[in-house]
Amino acid sequence: MKKISLKLLLAVCILGLLSACAFGEPVSDKLFQVALLQSLMQGEYDGVVTVGELKTYGDTGIGTFQGVNGEMIVLDGVVYRAVWDGSVEVAPDDETVPFSNVTFFDADIKAEHVNADSSNELKSILNSIVRKHGRNQFYMAKVTGVFPSILVRSELEQKEPYRPLNDALKTDQREFTYSDIKGTVVALYCPDYMDGLNTPGWHLHFISEDRQKGGHVLELKVQDGLLELDIISEFAMVVPNRESFNSKSLEKNLKQEIEQVEGK
Repeated sequence: MKKISLKLLLAVCILGLLSACAFGEPVSDKLFQVALLQSLMQGEYDGVVTVGELKTYGDTGIGTFQGVNGEMIVLDGVVYRAVWDGSVEVAPDDETVPFSNVTFFDADIKAEHVNADSSNELKSILNSIVRKHGRNQFYMAKVTGVFPSILVRSELEQKEPYRPLNDALKTDQREFTYSDIKGTVVALYCPDYMDGLNTPGWHLHFISEDRQKGGHVLELKVQDGLLELDIISEFAMVVPNRESFNSKSLEKNLKQEIEQVEGK
């Protein structure tokens, strides 16, 4: 048997590595979802994953925390909590999460000088992009700029026995209006076929540039914004395996209740 030189062996190994890179599975964006909006709507407020675990699945997104204790904004790998008084804190890694959507953000589309006089106008701008690039994909968007006015909400932490979310927000929602504030809106788009697992269309959360104010967006005006969108073609979800979740009737039509919670 002929001896193989070290140089030849090294060349074969490098060629094998290059081939693996060239012909391996393509890298794709993935949206990771914790539980269902429909389970959250019915009072499934106990956490499924920790904040530390959530950060391994994405660096940008939205959601909430154990007991619906504030609104979640994930931006640049940091998980922020907008609490009931409108202030913002960094969520600890051991905090648990009953519902969230995150992804590792990669801007596929950018647009500068975006202006909108309402949340509906901003959503129309976003929807025009969705129609162009495919309404059956998922999208995560960031809008960074000056907000002449923005109305956001958060809520008081809920205690057991948990009420349905729309009932809890009737008494425990807190709203805040800010003027001429710089910040970022993080927005998630789900296609129509996600009805039953999440809310089709856009869901918006906000955090100020100084990371001191934020919440779920109810209304806004944006001036000269930078719009970035990530087109996402993969979806993964984890659900709790416990009696409280397994006993819920998740086939219920909660469209009206969800619209109330979304502020529509």
